[in-house]
Amino acid sequence: MHRDVRAVTYAASYKEKAVAKRPKALSLHAGLNGVDPKHYSGWDGPLAACEFDANDMAALATSQGMSPTVLLTADATRAKVLSGIRKAAKALKSGDLFFLTYSGHGGQVDDVSGEEVDKLDETWCLYDGELIDDELYLELSKFAKGVRVLVLSDSCHSGTVTRARPEPGTPVTRTRMMPPSIARKVYEEHKAFYDKLQKNVARESKKTRRVDPDAALANVSVSARLTSLAASCKASVILISGCQDNQTSADGDKNGAFTEQVLAVWKKGTFHGTYGTFYAKVKGNMPRSQTPNLYQLGPAGVFANQQPFSV
Repeated sequence: MHRDVRAVTYAASYKEKAVAKRPKALSLHAGLNGVDPKHYSGWDGPLAACEFDANDMAALATSQGMSPTVLLTADATRAKVLSGIRKAAKALKSGDLFFLTYSGHGGQVDDVSGEEVDKLDETWCLYDGELIDDELYLELSKFAKGVRVLVLSDSCHSGTVTRARPEPGTPVTRTRMMPPSIARKVYEEHKAFYDKLQKNVARESKKTRRVDPDAALANVSVSARLTSLAASCKASVILISGCQDNQTSADGDKNGAFTEQVLAVWKKGTFHGTYGTFYAKVKGNMPRSQTPNLYQLGPAGVFANQQPFSV
């Protein structure tokens, strides 16, 4: 009798320990079919598929055992997105996973740090203001050592203000790039706000050299700048973006072109392989006009060789 009780107690204890050791996984999904014109010089940035993208990514996260938060259009404010990232950074420990997705317009503001080659910082256009890439990097650097961070960005991060102009006679595709004229106007009208954000980041990070998220978070071994950046990040970060710097990300009716292929390759969890092979298949399915990028930040080697979206 006593032996049976001990066996039951041991089994219960073992189960509790197994549950306790199971990695925690949180996700945050922002999808904006428009922005508040009050903060964008009268421009409302209409898109069609970004909310679908966010909901579909949240469904994928749920199917993998993650706890998702979804922020759609008016709820996808600077405060809520930053709060979601910061809460995850505080809650997650080594071995845990944070999955972050953004679907919406990409924009630009002038770089006041003097570190961008094109003198422009790339942004995510959130509902009430832009989130600068420097800010995103600072937030990612606050995740604990050993935390895995996966970022999927289905937006445009322009490398120049004259990029991807359609050839005469070609159909016009609805893209996720804030029109350069609007980007310039928004920056000029809110220059003090965006310049202060960048200066605050530079001060908090002690002027650590940082790079544009779509300019190269990968191949750190071939870049002194990226090697320096990677050394400052304790977490293991993988970013897959929807297009190259000289391209635009296409919007759709049900999903953005990039998100559509992510879901198609994932095929409801039947895909088997690493992040590298997953990226290669997504890239192979995309048109030549839109080529996704895979970047790594911090000690991401082991993470990159895992099954995508695995907790």
